[in-house]
Amino acid sequence: MSETIVQENNKHRNLGITDEQVIKMYRTMVLARKFDERALLLQRSGKVNFHVSGIGHEAAQIGAAFALEKQKDYFLPYYRDYGMVLSIGMTVRDLMLSIFAKEEDITSGGRQMPGHFSAKQYHIVTGSSPVTTQVPHAVGFALAAKMKKQDFVSIVTFGDGSSNQGDFHEGLNFAAVQKLPVIFMVENNQYAISTPLHKQVACERLVDRGLGYGMHSVQVDGNDPLAVYKVVKEARERGIKGEGPTFIEAKMYRLSPHSTSDNDLAYRTKEEVEENWKKDSIPHFKTYLEECGLWTEEQELRMQEEIKQEVNEATKYAEQAPFPKPEEALTHVFKEQ
Repeated sequence: MSETIVQENNKHRNLGITDEQVIKMYRTMVLARKFDERALLLQRSGKVNFHVSGIGHEAAQIGAAFALEKQKDYFLPYYRDYGMVLSIGMTVRDLMLSIFAKEEDITSGGRQMPGHFSAKQYHIVTGSSPVTTQVPHAVGFALAAKMKKQDFVSIVTFGDGSSNQGDFHEGLNFAAVQKLPVIFMVENNQYAISTPLHKQVACERLVDRGLGYGMHSVQVDGNDPLAVYKVVKEARERGIKGEGPTFIEAKMYRLSPHSTSDNDLAYRTKEEVEENWKKDSIPHFKTYLEECGLWTEEQELRMQEEIKQEVNEATKYAEQAPFPKPEEALTHVFKEQ
């Protein structure tokens, strides 16, 4: 084997990622995918009301999360980020309780739509249904880090359609001027619901929007978790050093419909979707681990069975858990006398 191939097959070690960590990254990618697939089935069978899929986004989310510091940095995810929140502490049971809208849901006690992640103990800050509101919130956390002279960063993720909102531009401009330790990562999946990227923006690359605000900006392959890990790790280091924010465009493709209310074949072709399935990060990352000598088919079968059991148990638990009490519907909404 040539030196070049050896180096390529140990890319994770060159990035400071251990063999155990890279395997955990792969397992989390598969876990996020299996949760997503189960949630789609539950919605179609009428057991849950709604689901927004993150299939095709797992590599970027998990690569970014593993590059940051749990319970130190602050995470402001958007509604597809199952891979990210699973990487930093949330469990499949937590996600299932949310989509079933049960009382034990750690995000909102069953009050929020699924995908509105919130977990104070994991530094996950909730977003809202109007897209992009989490961008200026992330800037606020970064401003607090600077004012308090604390060495943490915030990261905020959002879709390509969100980059057209006023909150996005105001957040980037303020962060750049103030040199704040915030990482903006757009998960560019090529569609804002049914609107393709070329009908959303006139610029050739979304990454150029970050450059326009005078911040360090980089475009990365969102199907490569190690490439995303690298740029997010570097962005964190820049932020901690006081070098300001980073804008990252992670290019990927949304392999599933926008949500369970969406007919994606009304605006894109079956052939287009099938072509992009060939770039699916999960089988490619599995191949990488095999080429590194870290993964076997026996390990794969064992992991798949473990994840299946984990998802089954979480589904059963959440389905049987109690709903919130009706009399608590207004708790935390109005001031109590």
